[in-house]
Amino acid sequence: MQKSQKAGILIAALVVPALIFLYLKGFGENHYELPYMIPLTDSTTGNVMMKKNPNPRWNQPEMDTVFHTIPNWELIDEDGNKFSSNALKGKIYVTDFFFTRCTSICPKMSTQLTRVQDTFSENEEVSFVSISVDPSHDDPQQLKKYAKEYDAKSGKWHFLTGEKKVIYPLAVKGYYIPVADASEYDKAIKSPDETFIHSEKLILVDKEGHIRGFYDGTDKKDVDRLILEMRVLLKIYQTNS
Repeated sequence: MQKSQKAGILIAALVVPALIFLYLKGFGENHYELPYMIPLTDSTTGNVMMKKNPNPRWNQPEMDTVFHTIPNWELIDEDGNKFSSNALKGKIYVTDFFFTRCTSICPKMSTQLTRVQDTFSENEEVSFVSISVDPSHDDPQQLKKYAKEYDAKSGKWHFLTGEKKVIYPLAVKGYYIPVADASEYDKAIKSPDETFIHSEKLILVDKEGHIRGFYDGTDKKDVDRLILEMRVLLKIYQTNS
């Protein structure tokens, strides 16, 4: 082998790893992303609403999409105390809508939420909120009994009730999931499982009140995805702090 070829190989052996190191050092940082849900639209034009990005980075546009924010609300918890969305500020949380007499999807959802709660049991930045769609039956006593059945950690997983006129619009317009009382349309319906129509979705909400994901609470694989994306969201906050 000629000396020039040997010299070229030697230079490559020395230079290429150095270039890779410099690349990884400058550009190889981990970047975590999780989409926002429900972009807002202008009611007159139908266009997606935009706002100026206050801190644009080199790879970000000057304008940002405006996304839906959960409105403030106040309900009653399993201890009979007032509980408002203000108590969730500075936390990411998972919400579901259920009722204690449900024998179909609710037990599956609550069982999966127990698993998610156990995964983040020591993380004070994570909370859980289960809101009853059967508030006339689900008083604090019923909620407390249900919470015990699913090993809910007091102060971490909150079970809430209140007036239907507050809860139903909150579900539909706040968390973007369907809910209905079928008995209002068909008085022949007697079974609670047929009466209260609600979604099986678990909703991930960030610290600013934005929805970051919807997950099938009856599907273990989709709940695994929820757990992963909760970790991603926590990492985003950790990285940006």
